[in-house]
Amino acid sequence: MGIFAKILAKMKGDEASEINPARDNEQETFYADSQDAAMREAAKKARQTFKYFWRELYWDRRRIVPALDMAMVKLPFSQDDGREVEYMWVDDVEFDGEKIYGRLVNEPDTLTNIKKGDEIEAPLDEVSDWIFVSESKSFGAFGVQAMRSKMSEQQRVRHDEAWGVNFGDFDDILVVVGQKEHPQNLIEHPMSINGKDKFEKFIKENSREASLADENGYTLLHKEAIAGNLTTIKILLQNFADKNAQTDDGKTALEFASIMGWEHIVKELKQG
Repeated sequence: MGIFAKILAKMKGDEASEINPARDNEQETFYADSQDAAMREAAKKARQTFKYFWRELYWDRRRIVPALDMAMVKLPFSQDDGREVEYMWVDDVEFDGEKIYGRLVNEPDTLTNIKKGDEIEAPLDEVSDWIFVSESKSFGAFGVQAMRSKMSEQQRVRHDEAWGVNFGDFDDILVVVGQKEHPQNLIEHPMSINGKDKFEKFIKENSREASLADENGYTLLHKEAIAGNLTTIKILLQNFADKNAQTDDGKTALEFASIMGWEHIVKELKQG
């Protein structure tokens, strides 16, 4: 995560900004109206597609050599009175199907009740943007792209150099790796499909794993439903995983799949 020094988005009244971290003494700030239609639509798309962010991060943590250069979520923070809001990036992201957990990347501009490095948690519906970067290419970053669309070509070049990221076309935002070449990746992550035989062997040799729950009541079925992994869900159901099992908060795998918008998994869990 060390490819940038500081990327701060803040909101004062109706004005959101992104600060160029490339120079310590010559920072350039790019502004956009946080209440305009483009920024509102960007935040909406970020929430609708967050499932792809989490799915990619879920699988990246199972790789021997991680493929992601960066993975962050943008969330709002405010003083107790809620009068001033700063939107800032969070990394080391964890997600339980309802809440996002992580570490604040930015140093707040004016807020005094939170600081860079603090551990945070926030509900899913507060997500305003997300980004992951693989091979220097950005995925997601809807708010960033909305702001890039308002910049001059020279500003975009400086902005992208500051991030050290290839943001591509702001009118053609990708959410999964290989999306153009392999559109089926939108349905299921290739690592889920390619790992079928290995996972099936593991479950058959360790049948208790299909029903074991962690300290919060989450089974493998819950976790795979959140991450959108149809292949592994089918294997778990074939090996008698309890699709009615509830977390300590009372959530089933079906409920998590519905929250995330994995319609093909909702269908499988309803009939499985």
